[in-house]
Amino acid sequence: LFSFLVFLKYQIYYGYPLQTYLEYPIIIAQDIILFLFILHFSGNMKQALLYTVTFVGGWCMLTLQKWIIDLAMNLCTLISAASKLAQLQCLWQTKDSGQVSALTWSMSAYTCA
Repeated sequence: LFSFLVFLKYQIYYGYPLQTYLEYPIIIAQDIILFLFILHFSGNMKQALLYTVTFVGGWCMLTLQKWIIDLAMNLCTLISAASKLAQLQCLWQTKDSGQVSALTWSMSAYTCA
């Protein structure tokens, strides 16, 4: 979600054409709905306000200085790769791949690279 928010803000900040980032608001809305479902069914709905304030505050702070948005854009690749490594570590420790398919992991690794 962080990466999608940064990509969207970056492209708006630098004035890219709307067609180049039109899918990001849809993906962000989808991720937020999924995140709210996770919070609801895990019984942590009270934390939703904290996460909302954090994301909105971060969204506003991204364009305070040009170097902040540029740094955030560069960190997105690192964050995406780190999340994949954390998922792989969890799979390795549990020795249970569950519903993971080789195709989705290879597409995810390809886009991350």
